[in-house]
Amino acid sequence: MHTALGTDLFKALTLIESGQTVAVPTETVYGLAADANNEDAVLSIFAAKGRPTSNPLILHFAALETALPYTTSFPSIFAALYTAFCPGPLTFIVPKSSLVSGLITGGQETVALRFPKHPLLGQLLQTLGRPLAAPSANLYGQLSPTSAEHVYSQLNGRIPYILDGGTCNEGLESTIIGLENEQVVVYRYGSITPEALATVLGYLPEAKVHAEGAVLTSGMVKHHYATQTPLYLGTKPAQEEALALQISIQADPKIGGPQLSLSTDGSMIEAARNLYATLHQADALGLEKIYVAAFPNEGLGRAMNDRLARAAAKFA
Repeated sequence: MHTALGTDLFKALTLIESGQTVAVPTETVYGLAADANNEDAVLSIFAAKGRPTSNPLILHFAALETALPYTTSFPSIFAALYTAFCPGPLTFIVPKSSLVSGLITGGQETVALRFPKHPLLGQLLQTLGRPLAAPSANLYGQLSPTSAEHVYSQLNGRIPYILDGGTCNEGLESTIIGLENEQVVVYRYGSITPEALATVLGYLPEAKVHAEGAVLTSGMVKHHYATQTPLYLGTKPAQEEALALQISIQADPKIGGPQLSLSTDGSMIEAARNLYATLHQADALGLEKIYVAAFPNEGLGRAMNDRLARAAAKFA
């Protein structure tokens, strides 16, 4: 299969309407999208990524009113969070309606709904008039893509088209939340922090980001977001003899050997935006090891530590 890369929204729409998969930009990472109402198209997502069908997908909508037929309940607290943060990087786990195929939910009775902020994807969703099912546009378990070039490097020959919308602004996947005992729970850390959610909720939501039994939603499996080069969470040991790279939020003159920094001024927002792109860059160097210094375990740092811990688990 030939994979084309371009900015032709009409071409992307035509391919999706014909039942094919297209990589699309979001404000978080690039997604691999297909018509959510076409089961054959949804199956092609799993095939292109090598993703197990037991791992649920996220449905993307232009607005809340178009999403309501796909759920039997959208709680009032979710409506308040939608008003505060959407369109944006927040995903809601809700009971699914009969319109949602079990293929999308991994056979579960809940579905994930998201309302992306990227203008190109918003235009695509509005024109299409129905939801897109879309996980990240990468090979299963590998680094998430934050540029069209990242998608091409992993999915070239597997999909027909990559809609290039530039570099993703957030750089981390969406925060995923659900409701348990009338309290909001975080199932995946993301661009919207628990602290930000607390400004609306009046309490800091509990986190349940590790799968126990069946995978409830995206990003909960132990090994995920991984580089090809062995990656370790921490500071490169002084006695390290392997060709190893250190990645830190800012360059540290006390660390010998090659290093990359995620921010020019220690900004966590800039570091989050650059995390995956820097890991892609590090992976391409062909070194023996990558070390990434841990971040303060709060706010965006918590989300980045979560991603890195899942990446490092592959090499533990």
